[in-house]
Amino acid sequence: MKQGFLHTLSRSQFQELLKAFAPTAAEPVPFDQAHQRVLAEGLLSPEDLPAGRRSAMDGYALAARDAFGASESNPAYLECLAEIEVNRAPDFALEPGTCAWIPTGGFLPQGADSVVMVEYTQEMGAGTIEVRQSLAPGENVMEQGEDAASGEPALSAGSRLRTQEIGLLAALGIGSVRVHRRPRVGIISTGDELVAVDAKPQLGQIRDVNSYTVACLAEEAGGVARRFGIVGDDLDGLVAVLQTALADSDLVLLSGGSSKGTRDMTIAAIEALPDMEILAHGVSISPGKPTILARVGDKPVVGLPGQVGSAQVVMTVLGQPFIRHLAGARQAFEEILRPLRRARLARNLASRQGREDFVRVRLEPAAGGLPLAQPVMGKSGLLRTLLQSHGLLVIPAESEGFQQGDEVDVWVL
Repeated sequence: MKQGFLHTLSRSQFQELLKAFAPTAAEPVPFDQAHQRVLAEGLLSPEDLPAGRRSAMDGYALAARDAFGASESNPAYLECLAEIEVNRAPDFALEPGTCAWIPTGGFLPQGADSVVMVEYTQEMGAGTIEVRQSLAPGENVMEQGEDAASGEPALSAGSRLRTQEIGLLAALGIGSVRVHRRPRVGIISTGDELVAVDAKPQLGQIRDVNSYTVACLAEEAGGVARRFGIVGDDLDGLVAVLQTALADSDLVLLSGGSSKGTRDMTIAAIEALPDMEILAHGVSISPGKPTILARVGDKPVVGLPGQVGSAQVVMTVLGQPFIRHLAGARQAFEEILRPLRRARLARNLASRQGREDFVRVRLEPAAGGLPLAQPVMGKSGLLRTLLQSHGLLVIPAESEGFQQGDEVDVWVL
């Protein structure tokens, strides 16, 4: 079987096809095991956080009106009634002209609406406090319910539970959450030239690299990777392994070998399965044009290039965002959320219009300015270009390239 690209799409068109696949189902997990998972449903706060007005600073709780106009040259003088303890709510109220010492995190007494930092005060003796700063109501105060209000949304569905969100769950006493199941990613390497990592390659053979690097990238994106081994250029064997992988996976990634007919065999293997559809056969990016997207039932199958550099670039550009999407992330494909580094291009870089180029670059320090983005040129089958790179520079499809000295954004790897 021999065929060319069936339908080469732009990256944005390819991503729209990926977005059509539904995220994984929800499952309950203890909150302390939910780090980097994605909420499947929104959460309402069970209580106010903070439970009352708390101080954001060490200082003195007071009514802002009692320090109105206070300054270094015109201080206000207040009487300190008490020292508030951080672990208990005060059982007294402030009268006009009074204040109370309060530590960071302490609850404000009745009659207080602000806190003056200790740096702007002076103890004058006999309980008198000199205040040398004017305040506004609410200054240096964490208001009741400012982090989360009882009965109001605390976190929305699709939120990735970073360290910050785990902290909020702990503060609210939410011990269990429903999150999307981590996508199970099946990985198959194909090609007669591939041998196992522990084998000694003969001339014409290479060790299987992509099974391991693709698995690492899938795990980085939140997936659970499982390698299904190497399949030679055998259609029946590939169909059998593909069926096994689909039965146990939410996404199957096929890494094609470098032999001439491997892409055709990947298409043929997919076409041999029931309820399948080839959605895209080619995407206008470089490297990575041979990328395939298919649907078998409701499960996606992605055919990656066999060259190690191309496979890793496609996984970074398309594969990892897709896995995050399957894991429930609402903004998985938003480039604004990518880690970017502003740099200055070290030399002219030409590009052919009509495709997006993803150029590997090395970041080098530059005196008194932005780092230099030094293109790392080389063939897509070489690991060297990946080892020496810190990121990817994207040249848009409508551009003929960039000039030396241009400011560019680098996708940090």
